[in-house]
Formats: sequence, C-alpha cells, structure tokens
Amino acid sequence: MATRSAKDACDLLDADHRAVKKMFKDYEELTNSRARSAGQKKMELAQQICNELKVHAQIEEEIFYPALRGAIKETDLIDEADVEHASAKDLIAQIEAAGEADDMFDAKVKVLGEYIDHHVKEEKNEMFPKARAARKLDLVAMREELEARKEELKGEMEATA
Repeated sequence: MATRSAKDACDLLDADHRAVKKMFKDYEELTNSRARSAGQKKMELAQQICNELKVHAQIEEEIFYPALRGAIKETDLIDEADVEHASAKDLIAQIEAAGEADDMFDAKVKVLGEYIDHHVKEEKNEMFPKARAARKLDLVAMREELEARKEELKGEMEATA
C-alpha cells in the first residue's frame, strides 16, 4: 500500500479532475459573458476540455482500471466507470463535430460537465479509497506510468493538430 506522504496514481487522477473542473467553470463564465469573442473562446476551451478528458479517460482505461480490476473483488464501480466513459466519449464526439458554439453546444458541454462531476465524485469517494486499500497495487509506481502515458498521448495529439 502506498504511503500517503508519496504522491500516488489517485493524486494524479484527482489533479486532472480539478483542472478539468476549473475549465468547465471557465466555460460557464464565458457562456454568461456578452463579449463578441466569447463564441470562439468557448469553442477553443471546449476543445481543450475534450482533449484533457480523452487523455484522462485513456490512461484510466489502459492502466488504472485494469490494475484495480485485478486488485479488488468488487468491480462494479469499474464497470460503471467504463459506461460513464462511453457516455462522455459520445458527448465529446458531438462537441468536437459542432461547427459553432450555439445553445445546443452549450447544453452538451454543460451535460458533459455534469457527467464528469458525477464520475469524479464516485472515483474520489469510492474507487480511490479502495485502490489505496488494495495491497496488490503500487500506486506510487503507477503514477509514474500514468504520467508517462499521459505525456505520450498529449504529444500524439499535438502532432496531429
């Protein structure tokens, strides 16, 4: 079990959660703004949110969830998280396909934020404590693996942008 003095995989994932939550808050502030440039800024911020969520979901699906699935008996939380990821990915695809930041675009970003907020609460309150209690997991080493994969995925996104 990881000591709480060392930053672990759950800390890394939680930092991602906080960063995306701030982006959703910034988006909401832009939605309430009357500035002419708000539409373009919203499109850019929504794309940034989508990119962050795609990377985050991928590292969870490739590394964190499989390791956790092998370390705990109750895997229903992981199954639910997979379903939540699928729903989020569907909304992300719709947001990325949109041509402008209209009312439906705003609604999709808002609902995505609500999905993510629900997902984050479950991970933080239920999944992370189980991960930290699992003796089979080295969450400190996993953090390094998650960070490396995250950087690799961001590099791939930048290369194709």
